[in-house]
Amino acid sequence: MIRTRFAPSPTGNLHLGGLRTALFNFLLAKHEGGDFLLRIEDTDRIRSKREFTEDIMESLRWTGLMPDKTVFQSHRLNVYKRYAEKLIAEGKAYRCYCTKERLNKVKEEQRKRGEKPHYDGHCRNIKQILDKPFVVRIKLPQEDIVFEDGLRGNIRFRYSEFDDFIIMKSDGSPMYNFANVVDDFEMGITHVVRGDDHLTNTAKQIVLYRLLNLKVPQFIHIPLIMGEDKSRLSKRHGAKSVLEYRDEGYVREALINYLARLGWSYGDKEIFSLKELIEYFDIKHLHLSPAIFNPGKLLWLNEYYLRTLPLEKIYIYSKPFIERLFLEENIKQRFSEAYIKKAVDTVRVRTQTLKTLARDMLFYFKPPQEYEEKGVKKYCKKEVLSILEELYENLGYLESFDVESIKGVFDKITKRYDLKLIKVAQPVRIALTGKTISPGIFEMLEILGKNEALSRIKRLIEYLKA
Repeated sequence: MIRTRFAPSPTGNLHLGGLRTALFNFLLAKHEGGDFLLRIEDTDRIRSKREFTEDIMESLRWTGLMPDKTVFQSHRLNVYKRYAEKLIAEGKAYRCYCTKERLNKVKEEQRKRGEKPHYDGHCRNIKQILDKPFVVRIKLPQEDIVFEDGLRGNIRFRYSEFDDFIIMKSDGSPMYNFANVVDDFEMGITHVVRGDDHLTNTAKQIVLYRLLNLKVPQFIHIPLIMGEDKSRLSKRHGAKSVLEYRDEGYVREALINYLARLGWSYGDKEIFSLKELIEYFDIKHLHLSPAIFNPGKLLWLNEYYLRTLPLEKIYIYSKPFIERLFLEENIKQRFSEAYIKKAVDTVRVRTQTLKTLARDMLFYFKPPQEYEEKGVKKYCKKEVLSILEELYENLGYLESFDVESIKGVFDKITKRYDLKLIKVAQPVRIALTGKTISPGIFEMLEILGKNEALSRIKRLIEYLKA
């Protein structure tokens, strides 16, 4: 059974590149009916922070990439020690007692000779255990490192590019590459999808797999995400951490859809649900060229999903934004769930994020405090006053205040004065929202209700008279 993993270090918030790596591993496993595991690589005692672990786990929860199992490297230090001792006992690794001062001196001399700095094997043949601090180094086999990448084909590294690299630090914690190999073997990982910046790490890990006589998983190295200037994606390109996108009002469907298309394709299809991504995903459709991050495309997708997702889902997504923005309005007590849902439905078709959706709904919860000056000058000229008064009176006669009945009143007024709808609708829109751009006028009137709508129209009439 295929088993993949996502293995972040909790030394910072999870960003888009990391989430895309998690997504591809998730899709590969689920497409084949396998398992997707999360491994928190928290052996760096200084830089690893609990808040970053929580950020990673919450990011995966929010995006729906739930792991089948979670493993913490910090709980497995004895396991790494046991594997390291096995290599020492077999003569494949050794204790190195060299001080930092000696290592720096050796490297400086190598630089002077024009050599690439490397460990000189000084402790390779020390058999006895000395009462000194030590690290554990491997005895690098003098043979080229060759492996088959699932995307790039045959990869070869010369052994001379490496030295007897460290696998265990002097504090007893494992180095990244060693812990990776031990954990991937013990967790039964069959496929590893990760960025191509790990190619050198993979070469070292292949050496360790051979020394430990372990089966090598299938590696698939994907190009990194780049900014529009073709440099590695960073905050200066507008990229944020995953939870920042959530807090800015992006929906998970848009972010996952967008990331899946950064370096993977399925014909000309652009829109994918997570279920479709699982169904269609194949590493053969991964791209070798770097993907370019386009914030505008992500925003476009977010707008699309705000328009097209079921209303119930958008209502649930938007609730925290609405309640946070209108806390002082006490909307939970003053407005029903049905009212808020109807309001959300009118606003979501022309907004970009859940944050702007909440902001665009202000008029549903409180009358406008002021009117857009340009709009009043353009649409509320003197002759409009009598039209508004007649409209106010006719709307007041309605027994059923629904879209069809309201539309009938507007039709009657526009025919009587031989006006286009905009000449009547825009003054009413300003009365209801204070602005000239808003949801459909008939739907707004129906949702606000007869009393509130008439109150706002009357207030504009009095304002114009004054």
